[in-house]
Amino acid sequence: MDLRDQLKNLFPEHEEQDFKMPEEKFVQKEPLVCKFEKKGRNGKPVTLIEGFEGSDDDLKSISKKIKITLGIGGSEKDGVIVIQGDNRDKIMKILQEMGYKTKRVGG
Repeated sequence: MDLRDQLKNLFPEHEEQDFKMPEEKFVQKEPLVCKFEKKGRNGKPVTLIEGFEGSDDDLKSISKKIKITLGIGGSEKDGVIVIQGDNRDKIMKILQEMGYKTKRVGG
């Protein structure tokens, strides 16, 4: 006999209610940093998004949304999203629409 059964015996007229734990909302403490880089990539420009504090699955979903919205390639690894081309302004707009604070680094 568990605790619920004991309580039903003590209070038979009481209706049982379903209790759901509230979902914990993840809040990013620092802004995501969007920067442009060519160095070490054979001269090909890329946009780096750094500073994400969530899980790898969340990082992949953000990366996927950006890539699908812009129709360009990219990857995510070690907490950094790499998007092909210099698309800082477009990426920052998408991230702000998703509720993230952003910071532009570089020219």
